[in-house]
Amino acid sequence: MTPLEIQLRDRTRRHFLRDCRIGLGSMAMASLGGNLFGKPSLPESAKTRGPHRPPRARHVIYLHMAGSPSQLDLFDHKPELIKHNGEKCPKEYIEGQQFAFIKGHPVLLGSPHKFAQHGQGGAWVSELMPHLAGKVDELTIVKSLYTDQFNHAPAQLYLHTGSPRLGSASLGSWCSYGLGSENENLPGFVVLVSGIKGPSAGKSVWGSGFLPGRHQGVQCRSKGEPVLFVNNPDGITRERQRRSLDALRDLNELQHQSIGDPETLTRIEQYELAYRMQISVPEVMDISRESQKTIETYGAAPGEASFANNCLLARRLVEQGVRFVQLYDWGWDSHGGHKKEDLLHQLPKKCGQVDRPVAALLNDLKQRGLLDETLVIWGGEFGRTCMRQAHKGKDLLGRDHHPHAFTMLMAGGGMKEGLVHGETDQFGYFIKEGKIPVQDLQATILHQLGLDPLKLSHRVQGLDQRLVGPAGDAVVRGELLA
Repeated sequence: MTPLEIQLRDRTRRHFLRDCRIGLGSMAMASLGGNLFGKPSLPESAKTRGPHRPPRARHVIYLHMAGSPSQLDLFDHKPELIKHNGEKCPKEYIEGQQFAFIKGHPVLLGSPHKFAQHGQGGAWVSELMPHLAGKVDELTIVKSLYTDQFNHAPAQLYLHTGSPRLGSASLGSWCSYGLGSENENLPGFVVLVSGIKGPSAGKSVWGSGFLPGRHQGVQCRSKGEPVLFVNNPDGITRERQRRSLDALRDLNELQHQSIGDPETLTRIEQYELAYRMQISVPEVMDISRESQKTIETYGAAPGEASFANNCLLARRLVEQGVRFVQLYDWGWDSHGGHKKEDLLHQLPKKCGQVDRPVAALLNDLKQRGLLDETLVIWGGEFGRTCMRQAHKGKDLLGRDHHPHAFTMLMAGGGMKEGLVHGETDQFGYFIKEGKIPVQDLQATILHQLGLDPLKLSHRVQGLDQRLVGPAGDAVVRGELLA
């Protein structure tokens, strides 16, 4: 056997894959996430943790009604409040209490909207939510949530980050940190906003806080360019952009070798994700690809910006492996100062905008076999008072902020169907039974995703920071789970 034949005989497949750096084997392994060329891997702090237990849900769609819908006009029916409408509020409800706007001694305000019982359990639902009323046997209605914040921004921060102050990581970021995305071409955490403005707490409610920046929410739009500045400028081809990103990557890696800041590697990952998103995002965000029947069921309108469009997009995103989709819809702050924020005009309008799309979303997820693995959440940051917030000379009805009791809806993802949990007093002011603090809600959401709310932590300033707080006294509410 000649020396050449001996060399060819010893040239195994393993040698070929190792040495052929631009061959098919190399490209195939790179597509699987292999680290072939000596590039530094992500630091431990930037990697996802993985589930602590088998999950009941793989995805979350969180529908936040910014401004806080009135539970007393939607899901918490109070006949006694209607009976005593216009009477002076009992002193025990106002003495020693803090209100955002109410002054003096207010009067009680019964709901001007009619209620009826629905489903096998006879859950009470307002006439303003006819489509969701037909879904009560699939919902978990929690009427006994409470918070310790009574202004919008801190209450939104507390609900979504576990702290009423800026700087903490959001719920979606914790989920991304713990589980990552199922699609390497899409972010693990996507945010969609509707209404005349964003949430009062700003983009901090989807920020990564002290977690690596790669876990912050990526805001997308249902109208126009899906992600601002993600497309190439005029005159920049995709090949030219690839060369630019390669150069940036090399410079960032040199900086990381010199300084060692893990956020430098996060920056590299964000550039690469944006590059991949240029191909995947426009297709996923194009709801015109849906059937006309599906579009009509949601009440969506391709090319426009609306809550209905965002609900349809949320289904498309989780279908493609996005872990956490957050929808913010502003316009639920029912103080009664004018028609754009009262219970007689604005509340019916907002309910009309969300009732049909949310019911359609639940139906769509169920028909596609996605509801069992997708946890859907609907609600605001606190409740509304049982007394009227008066405005002189105006024939309008409004309620002030109320932290002591509010209602949220949950569905899918291993929640108990047809459950109405908790009860408030005769006027819907204080919780009588089944109290659930915000931190228990957060712990339950993480639990359904297979994450232990006490083990999922990040070391910051000497403390193991958690979504549910460093004290670790949050409880998973098993009574809500199937």
